[in-house]
Amino acid sequence: MAEDRLSVIFAALADPTRRGILARLAEGDATVSELAEPFAISLPAISRHLKVLEHAGLITRSRSAQWRSSSLNPEPLREATAWMERYRQFWDANFDRLDAHLRRVQAQTERKDR
Repeated sequence: MAEDRLSVIFAALADPTRRGILARLAEGDATVSELAEPFAISLPAISRHLKVLEHAGLITRSRSAQWRSSSLNPEPLREATAWMERYRQFWDANFDRLDAHLRRVQAQTERKDR
C-alpha cells in the first residue's frame, strides 16, 4: 500500500522533539550535535528523529567532510497548512454564524428587558 504523503508529514509533526528540531532548523542549518543540544536524548535518538523528518520531506541532509548538516524544507509544511486551511475556513464560518446568532439572542433579550 502506498504511503499517503500528508499522513507521513503529520506523523512526523506529531512528536514534540521533531517539532523542536524543525523550530531550530527554521533559524538555519545545523549539525546533529547542534540539534541534540537542547534535548536530553542520545545522538542516535536524534538521528532517528532526523530520519523520520527526512522521510517526510521536512528536512534535507547533506554531508561535507565529516560533518552532516540538516536543512529545513518548508514545502511539506505548506502542504499540511493548505490542507488545514480548508478546515479553518469551515470553523471560522461556523463561529461567525454562532456569533451572529448570539448577537440576535442578546438583542432580543435586551428588548424584552426594556
